Amino acid sequence: MIVAASTLLAAQHTAQPAGMTIAQAVEDARRNYPSVRVTEEQMNAAAAGIRLAQTAYLPRVDGLFQLNRATRNTFYGLLLPQGVIPGVDGVKADNAGSVWDSGAGVLVAWQPFDFGLRRANVAVATATRDQAQATLNRTRYDVSVATADAFLTVVAAQQTAEAARAAVESWRVLARSIHALVDAQLRPGADESRVEAELALAQTQLAQAEQAIEVARATLGQFVGLDPSNVNLNLGRLLEFPAELPEAPIDIATNPLLIEQNAAIAQQQRRLSALGRTYYPQFAVQGLAAARGTGMETDGSRLGGLNGLAPTVPNYGIGLTVTFAAMDRFAIREQEAIEAAQIRSAEAQYQVIATNLRAQFNRALAMLAGARQVAAKTPVEVSSGRTAVQQATARYQSGLAPIDDVAQAQRLLVQARIDDALARLSVWRARLEVEAARGDIQPFLNEVTR
Repeated sequence: MIVAASTLLAAQHTAQPAGMTIAQAVEDARRNYPSVRVTEEQMNAAAAGIRLAQTAYLPRVDGLFQLNRATRNTFYGLLLPQGVIPGVDGVKADNAGSVWDSGAGVLVAWQPFDFGLRRANVAVATATRDQAQATLNRTRYDVSVATADAFLTVVAAQQTAEAARAAVESWRVLARSIHALVDAQLRPGADESRVEAELALAQTQLAQAEQAIEVARATLGQFVGLDPSNVNLNLGRLLEFPAELPEAPIDIATNPLLIEQNAAIAQQQRRLSALGRTYYPQFAVQGLAAARGTGMETDGSRLGGLNGLAPTVPNYGIGLTVTFAAMDRFAIREQEAIEAAQIRSAEAQYQVIATNLRAQFNRALAMLAGARQVAAKTPVEVSSGRTAVQQATARYQSGLAPIDDVAQAQRLLVQARIDDALARLSVWRARLEVEAARGDIQPFLNEVTR
């Protein structure tokens, strides 16, 4: 009975169908998971922001052509600045006669120098792009770790189901043996009922384990973009005992979480620098070429016909305009205070993340050490459990022990098998946690799939 169950379990370990490796699952998730595509497009938008900031170096060119027919009544007086009543060039008059007017012109404006403001704005856009790239890398890192963890969860559920399946087979063999003894009136019918109850319990545990497999497959399928029914795994070396982890200090500065936070700090520093360059005069060199046409004479008479439809009076000009918003200093000072406070907050957050990563790394090392110790003991647990079942079965068949001893020994063996199957996976999971704290799980993937 025990030999048959062990052979079944070993065959299931060695007869894994070819399928997706953990490295392939991680790569598919990096490529297909929607959150990665979201951050990729955000980075593309940030890259376009750099090109937008660089356009500030180009001169501004505005062209205009206007044609209208209107009266030319004008008067002396004041209008406050507004956008409703147009200014009228004409003579003092009071009639409803209208004439054609036209105008065309080109205005070119360019800032010869800006005290570094445009360069600072380009630096802000570049820092924004760098932060978007860091966010993309951190998103890929998060998705990679989550996918690898989901892969291990599926494998753990499968191993638990295999142990439960072996337990069901063992109870079935024992049930057939007890049934024969009860039919021969060598054992009471209560023994058969007890075994049937244990078999039903084992079948329930198997159903729960198979349910856990489907749930874990659904989670993994979510990351890799596959239907759960199409998730077939290639376990690689996950059922083997991993090699010792080379001792190396953690370099948390290379973790994508801290790189992203550093990029956020740099972006805020660039904003503060650009803000400090806004309180300077604005210089603009302007060149103008324009022409006007009108159907009205200076004495107020109208020319009539098509006069005024084409610009006939040209003008040109060139000049330098200087603007300075003196009272903006108060608002700029408070904006600088806000940016400085946000920088200090981001720097404090960097320290929080660094502290958490060091703690995560230390916990992962402790988990790895403990998992290795457990994995070294579980083969002894399985061997002892198998011996206990054999002895309890022999004593029961000889009439020297009750069926409860067999049931208890069988339960211990099932638990030992589950512990043994999960012990090596626990070591691999701890290895994943160690590499995740370091910020790069590629060494873990390489060892699993080599």
